[in-house]
Amino acid sequence: MVQYDFLDASFGALADPTRRGILERLGRGPATVSELAERFEMTLTGVKKHIQLLEAAGMIRTEKRGRVRYCRLGENVFDREVAWMQSHRRMVEARMDRLGEFLERTEQD
Repeated sequence: MVQYDFLDASFGALADPTRRGILERLGRGPATVSELAERFEMTLTGVKKHIQLLEAAGMIRTEKRGRVRYCRLGENVFDREVAWMQSHRRMVEARMDRLGEFLERTEQD
């Protein structure tokens, strides 16, 4: 059986609107944990939990400089997920093509 643990982590991370908001914000550039907490009106502890989950999913990277932790988008965010979705889309499209061909043959008979 093929393992897609990365999909579980990715889609789990994306399931929360706050985490999607964090990704959206980081798409505009790096931010500190404090800036993210302020923007989302959360405690530092609350936003850190979201950041840990996003980091575990490989969606963001953090770096500590002195007493400040900076967050930014990870490299090639969503490349694996998009590739998985595209392969499944091609499979569904091929099935639909075969169904269309079958229906055309059935109409002709």
